[in-house]
Amino acid sequence: MNQLTAQAPGGVSRSDNGLVALGMWRFMLVALALLLSLGFTQVAVAQADPDREMSTAAPGITADQWRQVRSGETGPNYRDSRFDSNYSLINASGETWRQIRNRWVSPFGLIAVFGMAALIALFYFIVGRKELEAPRTGRLLLRWTLMKRALHWTVATLFIVLALTGMTLLFGKFVIRPLFGDGVWAWMIAATKVLHNYLGPIFGILLVILLVSLIKENIPKKHDWEWLKKGGGMVGKQHVDAGFANGGEKAWYWILASVGLLVIASGFVLDFPNFNQGRDTMQWANIIHAVGALGLTAVSLGHIYIGTLGTEGALEGMTTGYVDETWAKEHHNLWYEEVKDQTVSEEEVAALKSSGGSGEPSATRTS
Repeated sequence: MNQLTAQAPGGVSRSDNGLVALGMWRFMLVALALLLSLGFTQVAVAQADPDREMSTAAPGITADQWRQVRSGETGPNYRDSRFDSNYSLINASGETWRQIRNRWVSPFGLIAVFGMAALIALFYFIVGRKELEAPRTGRLLLRWTLMKRALHWTVATLFIVLALTGMTLLFGKFVIRPLFGDGVWAWMIAATKVLHNYLGPIFGILLVILLVSLIKENIPKKHDWEWLKKGGGMVGKQHVDAGFANGGEKAWYWILASVGLLVIASGFVLDFPNFNQGRDTMQWANIIHAVGALGLTAVSLGHIYIGTLGTEGALEGMTTGYVDETWAKEHHNLWYEEVKDQTVSEEEVAALKSSGGSGEPSATRTS
């Protein structure tokens, strides 16, 4: 691959500058991994001991009260205040839910998220970024319209906010509360709950719209299976065919269309408890929601890495809407063959944008 070695001011080559920047990226990733590992250790230990949370969450429950609850002889002071409710406010099913959440869902979800982050960092250090094999031509293809880019970034932003607030609700009490005290923790958890509960339904609606708008490009094809078997070309070092969306992108799409919709549905059950669902239903919805959301967060890290730092030119498509035809040939050759006669020059795109439009030729098709 050709590399620029022109001298920058001060006698330092551009390639040297690139190496320095790459080194800084890797140093920052290592520092971030070390910082996150400190919180990970404390949270993992806390999650392995559910009784630690119980001592602060419900300190007033005694052995005598448990015996009374299990015997079915609880009085009116232990009843749900809703009309004609037979639920006891203290019950064995709640303790079962707490044990499942604290002993299994929380620690293993944390391992999945941080484990994925560690694997991605290790992959980056060993393999490095996927660079283009041939020089760019300067001829561009419109890949994402302005509408789809706006929808994607809105959904992506909401996803990140919900992931962060969700993990704060699940793990924050073991990290933020000990570090900053009850005052900061009370304010933060209140704001976090409001953000999570109100942004969740908006995310759900927009995700459905995004999935519907992209379903045509994500219908599985025979060559997608070959793409997955060869790891996108990493196994055997051979080029693999891909249409508008490759096998990995289609796998992520269908994960969102299945697990993502399950997370949304369970989130609606939790967000709107005024439809007469019982506490048992709410408890199972909480478990399903947490398992699905943590799984999606872990897998999304791979999607984010490949679409940004991991692949040269990938982020440009979702920021500008255009990709260089060299990138299209190397990553989506079947799609390139369909649209190769629709290339435009960088100057033409700049002229379209300077004229006040979206920068998109009206006659160009993206799939």
